[in-house]
Amino acid sequence: MSFFLHGIHVPHRKSTADQSATRLHSIKTVTIPMLMHIGTPASPTVKVGDLVQVGTQIADAVGVVSAPIHASVSGKVTKIADVLLSTGSTVPAITIESDGKMTPCESLQAPTVNSREELVQAIRSSGVVGLGGAGFPTHVKWSVDPSRIEELIINGAECEPYITSDSLTMTERSDDMEFALRILQTQFSIKRVIIGIESNKKKAIEAMKEMASRMEGVEVTVLPPIYPQGGEKVLVYHTTKKIIPTGKLPIDVGCIVCNCTTIATIGTYLKTGMPLVEKCITVDGGSVRHPQNLIVPIGTSLEDVFAFCGGFTVPPHKVLYGGPMMGVTVPDLSAPILKNTNAVIALSPEEARLPKTSACIRCGACTNACPFGLAPAQILLAYKKKDTDMLKKLSVDTCMLCGCCGFTCPANRPLVQTNILSKQLLKEEKAKEASKNG
Repeated sequence: MSFFLHGIHVPHRKSTADQSATRLHSIKTVTIPMLMHIGTPASPTVKVGDLVQVGTQIADAVGVVSAPIHASVSGKVTKIADVLLSTGSTVPAITIESDGKMTPCESLQAPTVNSREELVQAIRSSGVVGLGGAGFPTHVKWSVDPSRIEELIINGAECEPYITSDSLTMTERSDDMEFALRILQTQFSIKRVIIGIESNKKKAIEAMKEMASRMEGVEVTVLPPIYPQGGEKVLVYHTTKKIIPTGKLPIDVGCIVCNCTTIATIGTYLKTGMPLVEKCITVDGGSVRHPQNLIVPIGTSLEDVFAFCGGFTVPPHKVLYGGPMMGVTVPDLSAPILKNTNAVIALSPEEARLPKTSACIRCGACTNACPFGLAPAQILLAYKKKDTDMLKKLSVDTCMLCGCCGFTCPANRPLVQTNILSKQLLKEEKAKEASKNG
């Protein structure tokens, strides 16, 4: 399956790579949505007028795939109302007016972990979700039979342009990562931990190798700097040579994949009892006056984030959660920092300018670049014909929407956008079939 070696070389543009993070203080209000994870929105456990402290639980998980949410500032709950997410959906959000004191919740304490069940419950209580961008509730991922786990893979690839917050985690929070890994190894009897890092992150590699030297069963795999190296299936293949079949998860081939910041955040909670209330994010892009890494309370508005960075040199044409390859456009600057926000990128008009498209020349560059060997040009034709049978044969559902096809297309065809629409078309057809069958 040599196609797993495919990918592209993207401009790195990591201007913040050598910067430590600055803590953003003096936030007046935060607005915290009840959906910052894959699954069911959390349910508020506070009401307007309630006083909260940093770490106070303000919403509880609903159902299996969900996660609790905690106050990121101390102060008063002033509003619970719907907000618009970047996905286009609306969910309730809790607005807290800060008292400026950032008083930690008095009841917080490090959890007692003497069993696997207590560890999973602790991870749930921490509110941690996949912090590389996926946002899958982490306690659900660890609710597995430990006998199925052959490798724990730590994702430190950070292959998107601009973003350096994960590299900062590995260089400055290795002690938190080590604390969490030791407990995970013990409670889940994990024999092998692999930390995957791209070769261009020298400081992170050095820090992780030093940490690994103090531990049993932990190794660092240096990966070529090829996008999308951080994609789950790509990372599993490049670190273990295992192939995750279509429709399957890493655990189906004996692997659990966790982002490095996710692991560090678990470590912080296990040490202190402080849940996930803040994020280290990269703030960058051609419109940002002073790009930097910031530690900000969850729920902080992008307007406040960019203001702290000196505002804009030119008005941004597009603002993204995440990087330019797989990031999501935000509706406006009132949008808050979420649990799974690792970067906010303000692209200048020149950076965001869409190129002119031309006719496909059947060069095959898109297929050569695709990590899974898909045929985006054929998918485009099938979508135009609304040929769902052909879309299934072309395995469009396998597409991870990494954008490699569109990046390499010399005709600038909207290939990744078409793949998104094609996946939606198949989803709608499946829903119609289910409705017909009762």
